Amino acid sequence: MLAAIVPLVLAGGVAPVASAAPVVSDPFFRYDGATPLASYDPGAVLKTRTVPYHFVNLSTPVEATQILYRSTDAQGNPSANVTSVLRPGNAQPGKVVSYQSFYDSLNPDDSPSRAVAGNTPIFDWTPSGRNLNIGGTFTSVELALFGPLFAQGYTVVLPDTEGPDANFAAGPEYGMMTLDSLRAARAVPATGITPGADIALMGYSGGAIATNWAAILGPEYAPEINDDLIGAAQGGLLVNPANNLPYVGGSPMWAGVAGMAVLGVSRSYGIDFGPYLNERGRDVMAHLEDASIGNVLLQYPGLTWQDLVKPEYADPNSVPEYVEAVNKINMGTAAVPTIPLFVAQGANGILEGTPGAGAGDGVMLAGDVRTLMAMYCAAGVTVQYDQYDTLSHVPGAILWLPGALQWINGRFAGQPAPSNCGNIAPGTSLAPQVGR
Repeated sequence: MLAAIVPLVLAGGVAPVASAAPVVSDPFFRYDGATPLASYDPGAVLKTRTVPYHFVNLSTPVEATQILYRSTDAQGNPSANVTSVLRPGNAQPGKVVSYQSFYDSLNPDDSPSRAVAGNTPIFDWTPSGRNLNIGGTFTSVELALFGPLFAQGYTVVLPDTEGPDANFAAGPEYGMMTLDSLRAARAVPATGITPGADIALMGYSGGAIATNWAAILGPEYAPEINDDLIGAAQGGLLVNPANNLPYVGGSPMWAGVAGMAVLGVSRSYGIDFGPYLNERGRDVMAHLEDASIGNVLLQYPGLTWQDLVKPEYADPNSVPEYVEAVNKINMGTAAVPTIPLFVAQGANGILEGTPGAGAGDGVMLAGDVRTLMAMYCAAGVTVQYDQYDTLSHVPGAILWLPGALQWINGRFAGQPAPSNCGNIAPGTSLAPQVGR
């Protein structure tokens, strides 16, 4: 994964405004029916089609069933989103993996569904003309991860977790988009997903945001899906963004991602941070408007919240909208999942330039994850928590994958889920933020 990311990073970054590319035009992604979208239940199927799975816009023999379905955004409004279902030739009835991608982008053109359909404008300018459109390639990179899943005969559901507007880091929205994609997938006969099929959730980094929020929201938002979930395997988990902001602030590699998260959350909850930004903040946010994570890694070294806002707002908690938003997306104050979990987390962020030995993997905080898992354990959830003390975020994914696959295979085989709840070290506070 690291080898794939590095050249993309070097191609990205803050660029002068170039000739803006038009947003990819594909009518499949738009709901244009006469019936109001709100009249459909969450997960209702709106359109379907079959397309070849594309690798960097090149067609492969693998076919994907794409579904436009009704879901819900962070503010509770109806939304039309897309998921892709990949069914291997050896598909085993009743075994489904919902794989949540780490495509991490503020540009809808970078969504997995567009990459699968082969209409991602790779290395063209984004609609703003400020970034190279490269994020769609991440889904192509992830195709290599599907091989072991296909070999086991698992049908893979690949949702656009960020929704149609690419609301990066809006965790609850990720969760609802994921759960509704599963509702839609099993309502379409072409997917081969049988009623009552066992479903495992899987995702790393941005995909872990969707995975854990789906586990959190499942019992209340989609209880009929939650009943069929046999577990969730995730790694590099974002738990409490309010704690991550000072952790990555000033780092050479990940600082720009914090800016992406602020912008994504502001879009998802309808917040205008404009009055709080200084001149540099307005310029950076304009460049991030449709940026992929590949455009910002290593491109904003040393950037902090204080660099973006007027002096009187140097304390993030002095911005009421910020406090309200981060409390909504703090997993530590949300409901507790009811399914077994496998969670892996790196703790050597120094390898990626983020100071604080043992604090986290460079972008995600290990202490936050430990506290959350301890809370889940106390509530009776079966948790296997693996901490990689010598690895950072990117290489951590390489070690997480085989562990996640082994754990998922065990769940499908009906084996008891392992637990090491008694060995999880104390972590950091996940208390809600208080305005100042």
